[in-house]
Amino acid sequence: MTHRTRPDGSGQPLDAAYDTALLDLDGVVYAGGDAIAHAVESLATAREHGMHLAYVTNNAARTPQSVADHLTRLGVPAAADEVITSAQAVARLIADQVPAGAKVLAVGGEGLMAALRERGLVPVESADDGPAAAVQGYSPDLRWAQLAEMAYAVNAGVPWFASNTDLTIPSGRGIAPGNGAAVQAVRTATGGDPQVAGKPLPPMHRETVIRTGARRPLVVGDRLDTDIEGAFAGGVDSLLVLTGVTTPAALLAAEPRHRPTYVGADLRDLLRAQPEVSGTDGGFACGGWTATATDDDLVLEGEGEALDGLRALCAAAWSAAGEDSCRLDAGKALSRLEL
Repeated sequence: MTHRTRPDGSGQPLDAAYDTALLDLDGVVYAGGDAIAHAVESLATAREHGMHLAYVTNNAARTPQSVADHLTRLGVPAAADEVITSAQAVARLIADQVPAGAKVLAVGGEGLMAALRERGLVPVESADDGPAAAVQGYSPDLRWAQLAEMAYAVNAGVPWFASNTDLTIPSGRGIAPGNGAAVQAVRTATGGDPQVAGKPLPPMHRETVIRTGARRPLVVGDRLDTDIEGAFAGGVDSLLVLTGVTTPAALLAAEPRHRPTYVGADLRDLLRAQPEVSGTDGGFACGGWTATATDDDLVLEGEGEALDGLRALCAAAWSAAGEDSCRLDAGKALSRLEL
């Protein structure tokens, strides 16, 4: 895929241009226990317009049914078959490589155990149980003894898998170690590397397409290194929303695989057409704004909607950076937008 130098425009609202929204959850639909502003009504409208909604999460601890129940309580009615987890992706990855009905040493939450059973595999707790594979998924109740069993199995030559390698996970009290931190502990003890299924890697995209049947999907996320990179790896379009972890400054500095197709403030942009970013003499224009790149910084002139200014700045930054990350100073330009 060639590297992107500016956000795309769309003459149609995105919920008409794409048949399925592949939505990340934390930072897009909810934050902690609460729905993000405008998420509930925007998703309801997109569904009314005929767009299929699927919820795609790297969290392997919860079952699809528990995630669907959580969404429904927030006012976003969802069924279990609309939720795709990294546990399901890694279970399919394992099932493709071991005999039917094989034992799998599994360290993780109920979501991982349910996904393994769905594929006809048998979760076990000890390296002495003769597992054909070993897999790690996030669990808030992880015990050190479980990591030891995983290390024993991997050192004995058992194929090793991980649902994802996210180093951190958000919680109601702040940022906590994610599954990647636990994987790193086993890596330290074994010197090995697991096969990983979750975003941004292809097994997660494959699982999502299999389960949704999407023909023209749109990935919607808040993280450049999982959601947007996953869309890039899968060759599909993406919408970045600024309701989660990605800041405008990080977006301007994005390397090619982290550059989204579209940039939105929140899920209301799923219902909108997207403005074109056009080239001008030495710069880029969107709405009432024009952005240019000098030798030292990014310059923004004009006025209008703040998001249009950010789109113009993206084009100036990404074009100047080419296949690298933009290192030009964007502080003064971004201060004009107050995003």
